[in-house]
Amino acid sequence: MARYLDSKCKRCRREQVKLYLKGARCFSPKCPIDREAPPPGMHGTRRSKSSEYGIRLREKQRLKWFYGILERQFRRYFELATRARTNTGEQLLSILERRLDNVIHRLGFASSRAAARQLVSHGHVDVNGVKCDVPSRLLRPGDTVKIKVRTRSLQMARLSLQATTQHIPDFLEITNNEDPEGRMTRLPSRQDVDPRIAEIREQLIIEIVTR
Repeated sequence: MARYLDSKCKRCRREQVKLYLKGARCFSPKCPIDREAPPPGMHGTRRSKSSEYGIRLREKQRLKWFYGILERQFRRYFELATRARTNTGEQLLSILERRLDNVIHRLGFASSRAAARQLVSHGHVDVNGVKCDVPSRLLRPGDTVKIKVRTRSLQMARLSLQATTQHIPDFLEITNNEDPEGRMTRLPSRQDVDPRIAEIREQLIIEIVTR
């Protein structure tokens, strides 16, 4: 399985916006965006005008990095979105919101999507009562997500729930706080997209993928 092993903060510096890839660090004074760190590379401080292609590429990269997916996964999700009868861009965002690691994070069981992926990959999560270690699994309405009743698993989820300040989206609900458990009540819409990426211009992404 391909993984990104370089510094996560380098991605935020490249986009010059917070992508919230490191949980609590993104809200601390150590965040490179708050310190106004320049983009990475020897030419990072050079200001150059982006081309039309560059603007669209940056939108796509920002979306991929925010949800922690690579190009092959992104292409697969885009193919799924094009098969739907609804707006392709909105359908793409809905698919990304349905990923298991994203649902774990937005329920507050993990401080970041990277932490949620690790939680799932290490076998701490059950989906509909069955162990699931695939972070990219797409959930459906009615699916339940539960942290395993094990000391270490519950400790990590409870600590995250206590520290989280984010609002739980309307398409999800927490059914048990003591033994962290949640459920997807319906398919997410454009209004349910994480507010930190809500300003993404999905039409530009469609234009660069289909050209």
